[in-house]
Amino acid sequence: MFVEKVPNRDSPPAVLLRESYRDENGRTQKRTLANLSKLPDDVIALLQGILRGGTFVSARPEELQIERSLPHGHVAAVLGMVRKIALDRLILSTAKDKASLRHCDLVVAMLVDRLIAPRSKLGFVRAVDGETATTSLGDVLGLGRVKEREAYEALDWLLGQQVRIEKGLARRHLKDGVLVLYDVSSSYFEGRHCPLAQYGHSRDHRKDRPQIVYGLLCTRDGLPVAIEVFDGNAADPTTLRSQVEKLKVRFGIARVVLVGDRGMITTARIREDLQSSDLDWITCLRAPQIQALVQGDGPLQLSLFDERDLAEIAAPEFPGERLIVCRNRDLAKERCRKREALLAATERDLARIQARVRRKELRTSAEIGLAVGAVVNAKKMAKHLALDIRDGHFSWTRKLEQIAAEAKLDGIYVIRTSVPAEDLPAAHAVQAYKDLARVERAFRSMKTIDLEIRPIRHWSADRVRAHVFLCMLAYHVEWHLRRALASLLFHDTDLDAARAERSSPVASTEPSAGARSKKATKRNATGDRVHSFAGLIDHLGTMTRNTMHMPIAKKHRFTLVSQPTPLQEAAFRLIGIDPNRVQ
Repeated sequence: MFVEKVPNRDSPPAVLLRESYRDENGRTQKRTLANLSKLPDDVIALLQGILRGGTFVSARPEELQIERSLPHGHVAAVLGMVRKIALDRLILSTAKDKASLRHCDLVVAMLVDRLIAPRSKLGFVRAVDGETATTSLGDVLGLGRVKEREAYEALDWLLGQQVRIEKGLARRHLKDGVLVLYDVSSSYFEGRHCPLAQYGHSRDHRKDRPQIVYGLLCTRDGLPVAIEVFDGNAADPTTLRSQVEKLKVRFGIARVVLVGDRGMITTARIREDLQSSDLDWITCLRAPQIQALVQGDGPLQLSLFDERDLAEIAAPEFPGERLIVCRNRDLAKERCRKREALLAATERDLARIQARVRRKELRTSAEIGLAVGAVVNAKKMAKHLALDIRDGHFSWTRKLEQIAAEAKLDGIYVIRTSVPAEDLPAAHAVQAYKDLARVERAFRSMKTIDLEIRPIRHWSADRVRAHVFLCMLAYHVEWHLRRALASLLFHDTDLDAARAERSSPVASTEPSAGARSKKATKRNATGDRVHSFAGLIDHLGTMTRNTMHMPIAKKHRFTLVSQPTPLQEAAFRLIGIDPNRVQ
């Protein structure tokens, strides 16, 4: 039997319940069993569904049961952004064999999981496994049972794809003549078996732990494109050569301007790596180099800054380069305050040592010297103090002339660049160097508040590299999410306008009126409450993906996503995805 609608001239069509049969000659015929035209449309639709093999269940809410409910909104937001920027297609190998597809799904899952709940790989396996799942991620990606071995195999596969993926990101975001930011950081290591883990300069202030060092290449907007892992005792300048090769050879960019701090782009690296590769650069002079420019009748005269805070000079020690001298008076006041505070704290500790000497607790010059050295080196104030250490005697005085000479240069820094003035005005060069703060922001998100790259627990060097690369890809997605959700976050959406209003690029950028209003009222211009990025992701996670069934038809399960809150609706609207369609 079936329901058929028959046209009825100018009247509404007739809705007939009909039956098919074969006559004595074997031909198919049909006959009308009932006229259903007077029935409501919803009843007719229900009857059609039943005749097609469907099952009728009661619509009473008390008979509808939730079999399982899993957090889904944050999964939908992050996974939706991954697909929107086509990062999953870039990760997937061109071979598209069954194993690669499985590896790609697991890598995408680990990437999403790193953003919504950073945890170990074993924790990830438990979180996406069907029985112990804590989010809808495993169901949405159809992962099924995930073994711990598969997660590590996917990491190994990802490392093999790193060169290809980074080249794809470079094609998308780096063009000829681009300005690239580069900086390094470190993360401490748990254990002692990884060959990359070495003791070095710890940026985490964990001198008791070995560490790894990694260098990050970003666009000028702070979007990460490539990352490389080095031994934990690698000095910053030694990491530069591989980045030059990466930009010129692997990415094939003919013209590029590399921006790095003064500890990274040194004179030796400029001569041996950058100039030989025909790369331009923007960096900053070290303090001794600035002092050399001031001495005698040097090109840097402090009288230049009586009425301005920026001046361009030339010096024979830097042939073919531009030197842009900046003086920030607010920074000068802060450095003066900090120096005085450090001196006062050091002198308090020295006074305690002096009292110990008078009580004859410290007798020999060697004993006194060890105690004094620990104090003056702790705050790096030895250069400002004249020490008198003898057996049974200790005293000190401040080097007032040296302190005064250093104070004259407070707030002064010198930008050093090879880019001609017609291609990069002085003000733009200063701002480009200050944009390195965006790389620091990326490190902060990767290491602490969002992605928790540390502590690192992998033993294999390749697994460590894959882990760091996975965290970089996660921050790549986070960068796009933050940009899309900026109006719902505490971000300053009018930062470019605020920069344009400054009298000089040397001055600090004051928050825009919109940012100040957000901070004061905790709401944006449209009245929506603003959140931190982590807080907004957590709130999205309260939207659940529910597996439903009826008691009389348990085998007929269906999925229902909970209704979004107004904030969740606004977030998904800004991202441009439908959480019900993220499958």
